[in-house]
Parts: sequence; C-alpha cells; structure tokens
Amino acid sequence: MRYFITGTSGFIGFHLARRLLEAGHTVAGYDGMTAYYNLKLKEARQAGLAQFQGFTGVTAMLEERAALEKAIAAAQPDVIIHLAAQAGVRYSLENPKAYVDSNLIGSWNIIDIARTIGVGHLMLASTSSIYGANPSVPFREMDRADEPMTLYAASKKGMEMMAHSYAHLYKVPTTAFRFFTVYGPWGRPDMALFKFMKAMLADEPIEIYGEGKMSRDFTYIDDLIDSVIALSAIAPSEENRVRTPQGIDTLSHNAPFRVVNVGGGQPVALMDFIETLEQAMGKPAKRKMLPMQQGDVPRTFAAPDLLVALTGSKPETGVDKGVKATVDWYLQHYQEMGL
Repeated sequence: MRYFITGTSGFIGFHLARRLLEAGHTVAGYDGMTAYYNLKLKEARQAGLAQFQGFTGVTAMLEERAALEKAIAAAQPDVIIHLAAQAGVRYSLENPKAYVDSNLIGSWNIIDIARTIGVGHLMLASTSSIYGANPSVPFREMDRADEPMTLYAASKKGMEMMAHSYAHLYKVPTTAFRFFTVYGPWGRPDMALFKFMKAMLADEPIEIYGEGKMSRDFTYIDDLIDSVIALSAIAPSEENRVRTPQGIDTLSHNAPFRVVNVGGGQPVALMDFIETLEQAMGKPAKRKMLPMQQGDVPRTFAAPDLLVALTGSKPETGVDKGVKATVDWYLQHYQEMGL
C-alpha cells in the first residue's frame, strides 16, 4: 500500500510512518518542520524514517498548495492520513492565526486535493477537545460537539465539517478519528508528562493545574497506531455499516464519512498519574498546585464502542506500563536532544 502522511516529523506521524514502513508499505511524508517545539527532536524523528528505503519526505507547509499538490501527485497514495496540525490547547490563546492557517486552510488543501486525485481513503486526525466540557460521560461520537472551549478545538471541528461536505459532494471516503491524550516515547516536549519529567530531573516543582482535580483518558502511542492502521483498511461505505451495543454508528446517512473515538475508555485521575510517574522516576515530585487554566476541561473520557465494533479492539495499555516506557526513553535521550 502507498500512504501519504502529513506530520511525519511529529510525534504521532513518526510512529505511524515507522510502523507502516516496518510492515513493508511505501510512505511519503510531508511536514513543515515548524519551530513550535524543539527542532532537534523533529529532525531525529525524520532521520529515523529516512533510513527506510520506502520513505520519501518533503519539507513544506500545508498552506503551500503547489508544494502539497506536487508531493501528493508524486506519491500516488492509496490512503492519505492527515496528522499535521498546529497542536496545543494553550498555545491557541497565544497565536490563534497559526491554527487558522494550518488546521483550517491547510486541512482544506488536503481535503480538496484528495478529491482531485480520487483517493481511496482520506483519514483526518481530530481531537477529544472537540467535546469541550461536556458533562455527559463517556464522550460518544454522537454527542453534541458545538461548544468548543478553545480555537484549537474549533479548528478541528471545522475540519471535520469541511470534510463531511466534501464526502457528500464528491464521495471521498473519509474517517475523522478523535484522539484522547496520546503519550509515549518521542512525545512532544510541551505535553504535561514531558514537562513533569523535565522539572523532576531539575529538582523543580511540577505545575499541577485545576488543583489536580482532573482526569484524562490516556492513550499509549502504540495502541493509537494499532487503531489508526486498523481503521485505514475500513474506508466508510454502506457495506461496512456497523452497530455498537448502544446501536450507534457515525457513518453519515448522506456521505461516506465516519467519526471514530480512539481512546480506551479508562480515564485516570491526574494525581494518580503523577504518582505513577513518581514511581517510574524513582523520586517524589515537588508539587505546585494551580487553578484551572483557561481552555482546559476537567476530564476526557472516551466511549470506545464504535472503535471496537469496527476493529475488534481498543487501546488497553495501562499508564503504569506506558509511563515506565516513556520515562525509560526520556532518560536515555533527554540530554542529547536538549529536552
């Protein structure tokens, strides 16, 4: 199979591309290599992929339409997986334009080019942030998701809506998958786990927002990749309409379009997560309790029933195993990469 993946120097894109390359697939990567965080880490990921004969990489922004068209035309992909985005909930308060440029204009470019080449399956990375502060848990794909708490969430919701319209108008088979707090080796330095590890090694206090009264449905990176690859083989159509025990399938009645949660449905309290990290690091953390940050939500909690109905599995790795693997990787690499 031939895959075109945006964001291959990013955390999730790197892991996905490497897994596909290891399985013998061809991967064309596309990434802007922006300086949102440590470029040395991005360059190391990209160098790891370049070792595979089946990988080709292009460095350009999603907003550069001509470069994107050229890269996709050269790749002739069977599947496009759009992972590149301006990430980060809090950064959207500081630089909102970056989210409009990347997550809306850039995503529309991907969606429109997918139409022109008639790709077999378009996959779009969305986010659990779309659910906002929904008081109903677990979050189900059919829940209302029209009260975003940040521009990041709003931009991802906009991407989903644009994709649905194209799936309806031009019959582009499209899956939008909503991630839930993904973590693991090679992760982003701006994520809480990496900030905690860095502070603990420096014997500095970790900043705990919301007074620690939050919970997250943590998803280990290997589990996420398993789910995305499984979903890539299930291009939405009436032939693969399914039903969860609750009778739910988000396959649109008007288009070959589906939304799927990718999360395990096992939220962990933030303080329990920190205790797990302390055990893995072999030292207690100094704690600085702070109020909830603007745009944060008290909890995320996935309903994974549709994912299970489609693929037969869901993320299962516990935080004890996942955090330990991440700590081991970090301790080995943080100095050489300036993390």
